Order: sequence, then structure tokens, then C-alpha cells
Amino acid sequence: MNPLSLFDLSGRKALVTGASRGIGRAIAEALAGAGATVAVTARERASLAETAAAIEAQGRRAVPLAHDVRDVAASRDVVAKAAEMLGGLDILVNNAGYEEVKPSIDIEEDLWDRVVTTNLKGAFFCAQAAARRMQADGRPGSIVNLASLTSFVGVPTAAPYSSSKSGILGLTHALAAEWAPLSIRVNAIAPGYFRTAMTDVFYRDDAWQSAMLDKIPMHRFGQLGDLAGAVVFLASDASAYVTGQCIPVDGGYLASI
Repeated sequence: MNPLSLFDLSGRKALVTGASRGIGRAIAEALAGAGATVAVTARERASLAETAAAIEAQGRRAVPLAHDVRDVAASRDVVAKAAEMLGGLDILVNNAGYEEVKPSIDIEEDLWDRVVTTNLKGAFFCAQAAARRMQADGRPGSIVNLASLTSFVGVPTAAPYSSSKSGILGLTHALAAEWAPLSIRVNAIAPGYFRTAMTDVFYRDDAWQSAMLDKIPMHRFGQLGDLAGAVVFLASDASAYVTGQCIPVDGGYLASI
């Protein structure tokens, strides 16, 4: 067997949440590039259409679906609709996320709920809906959750985000252990420092950039393409015996602290 064939996603059906821009869009394009047909969701219809167009430019089919992961009923509906339109569901990438930095002593309940509901509750109920569909169809599946460096280390002014992403790590472990008998694998990737629309506020500070680069052994920030290999690996048969794991894609940051 050619080991490269293990990474081939031809015929696989994937759903990526939060795919209108940044990391989510890069992941959706990577899965399509490996051969998958991809449904993409986000709250912003216009940006979502751009992601779908980029996928179709690769010669792959894309299905854009407007969706807010904070709405559990909508999550169940969109997973069902994606599976119906794609002809099944083999891969789910829980990427939709929200971050807002604020001193912990000043955080109000609405901010906490907005962050944790989007990042953790949203991921769980999308995963649940996907697993139900995979089980009903009798097909194996791969779920990839987006963790974070804050799943492992504390970051000042990011208590809700860090809590939600630490929860993603625990959720990944729990679901992997529970769903392995269903042939559903659950893993995560933890991106390091990538400049996206959500994190751009940090990168406007030259002093912050310099300080962070000094902490990254590879001495560069991540490029969106750096995530492609990890997500295709976890979505494909190349990782058929891998579940409950989290792969940091961080230029060596966690290894060096």
C-alpha cells in the first residue's frame, strides 16, 4: 500500500463550523484539497459564500449553511441538513469560536456565557448531532475539535476563553473514550499564535509581537497553511488508530515552557 493513500479523503463528507474566515476557512480548503466534499457553516453569509467559492475553485463541491452554534436546535438541524445534502457525514471539525479579552475581575455573566456557549457548548452539541448521524448510518467518523494553547497554559485576561478551551480538551478525551466502540474517533488540534480576524488586536502591538516571537522556538507566527497537514491527518485513515489526542501546532511553544 502507498502510505500517501491513507491521507486521501476522496468520497468523504465533511462539515466545518466557523468556516467563513481564518482558521476555519483554511481547514475547509485543506479537507477539500485532500478530496472531501465539504459543508461549511458560519453566521456571516457573505464571507461563507467566499469560502464556498474557494473550495469550488479547487473542483470540489461546497455546501454553505448559515448557522450559529450557540443555538442547539439549529446545530442539530444544520448537521442533519449537511448530511442530507452531502449524502452522509464522515468528518466534523468543530472550529466555531469566540474570544474577548478582559480583566477577570471585570468579567460579567453575559461575556462568560457568550464565550463558553460558543466554544464549548456549541462544540459538544455539534459533535453529538454528528455522532448520532454517523451511528444511524453505520459509518465510521472522525471529529476534530479546535483546542488552544490556553487548553494547557494560563493567559491573563482570557479566563472565559481559557476555560472553554480547557473544556474542549476534556470533552475530546471523554468523547473519544465513549465513542470508540462506535468507530467514531475524536481528536483535537491546538493552534499556536496565528494572526486571524479574531486575534488581530494583539498583533497590532509591535512590543507584544516581539515578546511572543521570543517564546516560540521556530521564531515565527503560524501561517494558516501550517494547519492543513494536522487536520487532514486526523480526518483521514492515516490516523485510524489515533483517538483522544491533541496535536499542538505551535512552532514548539508548549515544548519550550
